[in-house]
Amino acid sequence: MPKANPLKGILMMLLVTLCFSSLDASTKYLSPRVPLPMLVWMRYLVHCLLMVVFLAPSMRGKLLTTGRPGALIVRGLVLILTTGLGMAAFRLMPLAEATSIVFLSPVLVALLAGPVLGEKVGGLRWLAMLAGFGGVILIARPGGAVNLPGLILALGTAFTYAIYQLQTRHLAATENTWTMLFYTAVLGTLVLTLALPFYGHEISLSAMDWAILCSLGLYGGVGHFLLTAAFRHAPASTLSPFLYVQLAWATLLGGLLFDHWPDGWSFFGMGVITASSLGLLWAENRQRTST
Repeated sequence: MPKANPLKGILMMLLVTLCFSSLDASTKYLSPRVPLPMLVWMRYLVHCLLMVVFLAPSMRGKLLTTGRPGALIVRGLVLILTTGLGMAAFRLMPLAEATSIVFLSPVLVALLAGPVLGEKVGGLRWLAMLAGFGGVILIARPGGAVNLPGLILALGTAFTYAIYQLQTRHLAATENTWTMLFYTAVLGTLVLTLALPFYGHEISLSAMDWAILCSLGLYGGVGHFLLTAAFRHAPASTLSPFLYVQLAWATLLGGLLFDHWPDGWSFFGMGVITASSLGLLWAENRQRTST
């Protein structure tokens, strides 16, 4: 176990947010020319190859060893669905607005933890949910930059991502982090490779487009590696707030690459969603430390 180094963990988390925002921006850039399933396939294929090259030689059979293969497969399928919904949402919506709606997932986790994990759902969680969805209404108001299909896809992404996080929380006590990640990468690669004949028609891409397409898995793999490494240097209560830097990256990349800057109301809605999630995180951390 490495020595705790909160500053190193925070720097890693900031790089995580850049990796994930770059993945989203690259997806949006390629989506007019590349079928959605192929984008998801390449994201998992390169991620899987990276794990085989860098982890399999040292971990060997441990990378596949689990007492709950069924649960890991279901978790992997949920993340594949989340990835597909998210990429579809980024195709139809501006980066900043779509990212902020997906960031409703912590609030949904807090609510779903009651019926799924038996945790108490108090008034604060309901208040955070109402505030979060109030932020969505501000972003999706009539006359804004958000269309209904994109909004539905983004909300679907937030919901499935919340399910994925609950599954991860449930499995983390008994399963190795790398094993969970490897199952997801292998499953995504296998499922989408088997479906390749249905969507793998000939496409015309430049060398730069192919490089960006291959980078999807690099961003995803490196991002998840850094995310795991960051939590070895600092506790979740310290690092989790820095995940919201991704909203800043999404706004910057959306403006520079796609010439879309959120208007005042959208910025306000994004702030409400962020505040509801961070407020919930602060309250739950305070409750944990006082018990």
